[in-house]
Amino acid sequence: MARKGKMLEKEINSNFLGETLVLKIYQPESFSPLYKYHLCIMQDGNDYYQMGRVATFSDRLHDDAEIENTVFIGIHYKDRYDRLKKYHPSGEQYDAYSKFLMKEVVPLLDDILPTYHMGGTRALMGDSLAGTLALTMAVRYPNTFGKVIIQSPLVDDVVLDIVEKATNLHSLEIYHTIGTAETAVHTTKEPEVDFLTPNRKLKELLEQKGLTYFYKEIPDGEHTWKYWQNDMENALKAIFNED
Repeated sequence: MARKGKMLEKEINSNFLGETLVLKIYQPESFSPLYKYHLCIMQDGNDYYQMGRVATFSDRLHDDAEIENTVFIGIHYKDRYDRLKKYHPSGEQYDAYSKFLMKEVVPLLDDILPTYHMGGTRALMGDSLAGTLALTMAVRYPNTFGKVIIQSPLVDDVVLDIVEKATNLHSLEIYHTIGTAETAVHTTKEPEVDFLTPNRKLKELLEQKGLTYFYKEIPDGEHTWKYWQNDMENALKAIFNED
């Protein structure tokens, strides 16, 4: 089925990372410079478009007026090692990647798209390690990224410490899911990682922060796109609803 919206590609020659990255920008069919738009910035961008079917959901939800006017932006990684270096707070390029998002991606999007220039209209979305990045960026810079969708984020002591120490998160909105079968996940660094237990600890911390928070455990859910895609419509409606 042909897409109703329009996909654009924009290159950024990042001074912070010393490399060129591509933003894949998906505009809804009704896109017009006369309107203002929310932004949803997705790490693992190609995966979200191909396996998460974000463009398809965007078409449907915009047609049915179930989400606010939203432009989706996908940023992809080179390989799994590149992903680890950039997305985890302990990664050697995490700080540079954070600056890339804050000081290069956001200003560019605000320049080329009719946006609100407000943190409450910018979302970060990510799965697994990309979810780790979305979460930690938002709790560090809640005035820049006010909405978060995290699907089965990798949570460890480093991430829990960042969240525990974070303050002034009242303006944040977070949609958080984890599958109950995610107890022995193969990762780049380790063969069997329990995602479920630390995600439950994360839930306890976030519930103490006074933010708008939605948490859901997916019964028998595994660490795969099958389950993240199945919940995509719920996630987008929760964060970008028209109400």
